[in-house]
Amino acid sequence: MTTRTRRGLGTGYRPLFWRIFSANAVVLAASCAMAVVILSPGALTSPVALGELGIFGGALIVMVGVNLLVTRALVAPLDELVSVMRRVDPTRPGDRVSVRGGPSEATELAEAFNDMLQRLEVEREESIRRVIGAQEAERLRVARELHDEVGQNLTAALLQLARVRRRAGPEFEAEVAEATETVRANLDDLRRIAQRLRPQALDELGLTSALSQFSARLSAQAGLPIDTRLDSDLPPLTREEELVIYRVAQEALTNVVRHARATRSQLVLERTDDRLTLRVSDDGRGFDGKPEGSGGIRGMQERATLIHADFSVTGRPGGGTTVRLHVPLTDDGLWYR
Repeated sequence: MTTRTRRGLGTGYRPLFWRIFSANAVVLAASCAMAVVILSPGALTSPVALGELGIFGGALIVMVGVNLLVTRALVAPLDELVSVMRRVDPTRPGDRVSVRGGPSEATELAEAFNDMLQRLEVEREESIRRVIGAQEAERLRVARELHDEVGQNLTAALLQLARVRRRAGPEFEAEVAEATETVRANLDDLRRIAQRLRPQALDELGLTSALSQFSARLSAQAGLPIDTRLDSDLPPLTREEELVIYRVAQEALTNVVRHARATRSQLVLERTDDRLTLRVSDDGRGFDGKPEGSGGIRGMQERATLIHADFSVTGRPGGGTTVRLHVPLTDDGLWYR
């Protein structure tokens, strides 16, 4: 999140609570003094006795104390509202102002702010769902075109090269063989790209098999050992939930290969009593501070929002990185909606 400079406000202004309290305290003290001096001029001896002064001071302290408590209760929702507004993070929904006390302008403002946050979170979730849905549809379209058109053309080219190889003389054997291997390598790359765009194994074999297949293929391609530990006892998942978990694992492992300079990595999917946890860790170079601004991490956070999951990335300089996705479960094993 970017930090914006607050404009038009100095750093030394007096909070609203103390301005209200000070004004009320002055009014109360002046009213008490005027009531004693004007309405009961004979009530005090001359000179004023210490006992009488103590009674007056004690009464004034009680009145100011009551005013302090009442004013604090009235202004507390405003203070909490300011605190929540400053820490609200769109990628981590759920922050709300605690509305305490009786009906007042302050509590009404706090409730209105909570309602606004709720509407914004719902709209943001729907917007992310529409965007990611459009992305997945486009991925499917491109994958099908690559498989059906480009893939078929490359396969036809292989068949043509096989016929040329049979008819050509020995002097062209090496060139035809080299061209055949080039086309076959391009066809393999095309299939790999299509599989990344739209994991068919996820539709045909399920989440654990798709994750196992992807990690094995990535490990072979990158030469990076990936320790895969996947719990087979998973609750029923919707297509959206499976896709979010798969895409987060895919993005996290791809980041390890591209950026971590790791020698080992681990992919874990395990179920506990109240949550399903996906964890991707490595022994790479880690990072300094928080990994803000990364498009890949932002995308994983947005996907996690769709299934109301908790997403985090932790690490330390030189000590590797761990990506976690916690998906909460209800008591009956169904997913939160």
